[in-house]
Amino acid sequence: MHRPRSLVSLAALALTIPFLAHAAPASAETGLHVDDQGRPAHADGTDLIMRGVSHPHAWFADRTPTALADIAGLGANTVRIVLSSGDRWDRTDEGRLRDIVAQCADLGLVCVLEVHDTTGYGEDAEAATLDQAVDYWIDVRSAVQGAEDHIVVNIGNEPYGNDEVVNQGWAADTSDAIVRLREAGFDHMLVVDAPNWGQDWQGTMREAAPEVAAADPHDNTVFSIHMYGVYEQESTVVDYLEHFTDAGVPLIIGEFGHDHSDGDPDEDAVMAHADRLGLGYIGWSWSGNSGEVEYLDMVEDFDADRITEWGERIFHGPNGIATGG
Repeated sequence: MHRPRSLVSLAALALTIPFLAHAAPASAETGLHVDDQGRPAHADGTDLIMRGVSHPHAWFADRTPTALADIAGLGANTVRIVLSSGDRWDRTDEGRLRDIVAQCADLGLVCVLEVHDTTGYGEDAEAATLDQAVDYWIDVRSAVQGAEDHIVVNIGNEPYGNDEVVNQGWAADTSDAIVRLREAGFDHMLVVDAPNWGQDWQGTMREAAPEVAAADPHDNTVFSIHMYGVYEQESTVVDYLEHFTDAGVPLIIGEFGHDHSDGDPDEDAVMAHADRLGLGYIGWSWSGNSGEVEYLDMVEDFDADRITEWGERIFHGPNGIATGG
């Protein structure tokens, strides 16, 4: 998601593109890592199963301290935080980023930091490239260095739209971004988003994930699928998730909602099968949505005492964040 945007209407496709399993050797025990079973793990080797929501820091920076505390207070172990490289919105500077990193540590949260300016590249003329996102990460590296035990670098949000020709560069560009970050000294777990506004309905990430994973010399890259209208059918949700788990390729559901302009995602299936398969999920989003997608707010006006129907569902419903599965 980005603010504001209505997703292009997409047909829900059952994708059947095969790929080879990628068995990643254990990463350095300095922080969050992909274990030798292809599963996200904490530094001590225990499973990391993300249960969290997104917070739109880039547009509501003053709300962040209270929002993070409230999200943690409702039982989340993860928050995905919207940042800006300055290519499209006001830049999240190094000082502000240090504050976020410190608060995440204080609250015991895993914080997935993402650059939102890349959203819809190739279809949205204002979108930044993954290369520009990497430039930003390198500029602010000192703010996240040493926080590998609780900070995840989500290189760029939904970095490609639905342009099939442009999307042919997803694997090479994503691999190059990973390599640049490793050469710059990043030891963090990395997360990479799918094309097609994150929904991968053309199967690009699904097919190329092993190739991209192999580009990471640290074997510490996790793939992120965003589930909106493409995932209206439970069978489509299951097919996509099991394709990765069967192959031992690390996957999280980096965004999903209960409704959207491109269709009616099956949030019950997303949450239930994430629990069954031991996969992380991060719902969109805490508060501040606009552009006629205000129904995706989990609380009204960033007030944790004014939880919405969607907020009740994701925090307290079956397979919800606070229910423990």
